[in-house]
Amino acid sequence: MVRLLICLLFIWGCKKEEPPPKVSFRSYKGDIEVYNSCGINGAADAVKTFLRRKGFDVISIKNDSEQKAKETIIVLRNPEWEGITPLAQALNTENVLTVLNKRSIVDVSIYIGKDYEDLINSKPKDNGSKND
Repeated sequence: MVRLLICLLFIWGCKKEEPPPKVSFRSYKGDIEVYNSCGINGAADAVKTFLRRKGFDVISIKNDSEQKAKETIIVLRNPEWEGITPLAQALNTENVLTVLNKRSIVDVSIYIGKDYEDLINSKPKDNGSKND
């Protein structure tokens, strides 16, 4: 009887562990390189961190030889890459160029301009879609 009572108290005292809530995260297959083209220390690293949190695979950051860019530009190297639209939306920019290069080992190059803080700190533009 005592064993039964102890078992019942143990069962009642144990709470069923709830699974953690699902976090919406999508990983975009594809390689991205980020160039600091604005001359501001830490710009490429800030964009790299921002994009990785959004699920993009940033494989390298570098300093561009030109350090005077005012606006950030996304250069699509692989026109079949599925992540270009979400990338442009994440950076809140329409500055996307397609430059084919058969020797390129990345899908996208991003040239960071002086506007990078505004881009990574702004809310995405509403494209009229109700889906999130």
